[in-house]
Amino acid sequence: MIADTAIARVAAREAERFRAANPHAFAQHAAATGWFQSVPFHWMKDWPSPVPIVAASAKDAVLTSIDGQRYDDFCLGDTASLFGHSPPPLAAALARQAGEGLSYMLPTARGNALSQRLAAMFGLPQWQVTTTASEANRAVIRWCRGISGRPKILTFNGAYHGAVDDAFVDLTGGTPAMRASLIGQVHDLTATSTVIEFNDEAALAAALGRGDVACVLAEPVMTNIGMVRDAPGFLTRLRALCDATGTLLVFDETHCLSSGYGGHGRTHGPAPDLMVVGKSIGGGVPCAIYGFSAAVGARMAALNAARPPGHSGIGTTLSANALAITAMDAMLGEVITPAAYGPMLRGAARLVAGLEGEIAAARLDWHVTQVGARVEFLTCPIPPRNGTEAKAAMHPALEAAIHIFLANRGILLAPFHNMMLVSPVTGDDQIDRLVGGFSDCIKALKE
Repeated sequence: MIADTAIARVAAREAERFRAANPHAFAQHAAATGWFQSVPFHWMKDWPSPVPIVAASAKDAVLTSIDGQRYDDFCLGDTASLFGHSPPPLAAALARQAGEGLSYMLPTARGNALSQRLAAMFGLPQWQVTTTASEANRAVIRWCRGISGRPKILTFNGAYHGAVDDAFVDLTGGTPAMRASLIGQVHDLTATSTVIEFNDEAALAAALGRGDVACVLAEPVMTNIGMVRDAPGFLTRLRALCDATGTLLVFDETHCLSSGYGGHGRTHGPAPDLMVVGKSIGGGVPCAIYGFSAAVGARMAALNAARPPGHSGIGTTLSANALAITAMDAMLGEVITPAAYGPMLRGAARLVAGLEGEIAAARLDWHVTQVGARVEFLTCPIPPRNGTEAKAAMHPALEAAIHIFLANRGILLAPFHNMMLVSPVTGDDQIDRLVGGFSDCIKALKE
């Protein structure tokens, strides 16, 4: 057990150390009066440091700040740079495309090659391109409702699928309720969005048995409320219940691409009817994709042919622009390869072993969770089984103190629940420095 007074002491000391080491970041923050709250996107205020680190550059798994600090980067743009910052094939392809035009609103020959790469990697035959995974999830929800004629979607409590209104429903005391933090929400989402706990087979069977759910939208492993692993057999049961009730199964693999080549579903099963991947698929270039089975594609085509002329409510002008197509083609062709996962998984195993060793040595009732190249430590003794348990296990003040302690020693974790990613270019020396910094932080908290 770590005392609250120790957490406050370490946090205060590390905040002062950060201030002394990052004068240019503070100056930039003070001068950024043209940005709302001094940042170009308000999420950038969510880092535990007094002000955000201001990046100067990043390469492979190292980020350099304008204060000259070099960070072993385990955040990797919160998955956008999962396979390393600016891989040479991507950088070369983007430079080449920049001289040929960036957006035509027309298909390209390179796009045809990309569609074949996607089918081979993920095992689904047909694809569409969007600008973000949020947009892809919104599109998939529309298609599923359209082809099924059913009004509802089902998500799991505590899930996050991007800026998707339909997914912003949580369980509050066991009752579905709109997420309280939403800005400007005027429509009651609970009428068309069903939410249950992850790993609850009985609740899943009851919800799908009503016959009004168009699709289940799920991460095969929850990653946005800490990590919650699927219980043995749960995903198989999910697939079976969807089949039995005529419900479409959608996997949002945006984060779970870290599980293995082709994502969690392709690596471990089961296969979904539709899937979404964003962030790392373009190496950090804004783009995402959604794929679907031939059967789903046929239903989509029939619906598209039967509807009146006009906007479908799906897509934007910049969807499938030439730069995005080129980025994904380069990533899938030369960076996100089966061989890339070897060092990622070995590095993640090394990280897990190191963290577990330090936790055991310190006699802390914490645990480490791993899903492929994605690792988190949770300050509770038993891995949570659902979103409610995961949220209850969080200790924001402690997590923030650990985060800034490590940042002050050149180690960057994700700002959200201290998630760590291991890329193909993350070195053993970087992993060992993280484990060593984690050990030093525990000692400081126990002084």
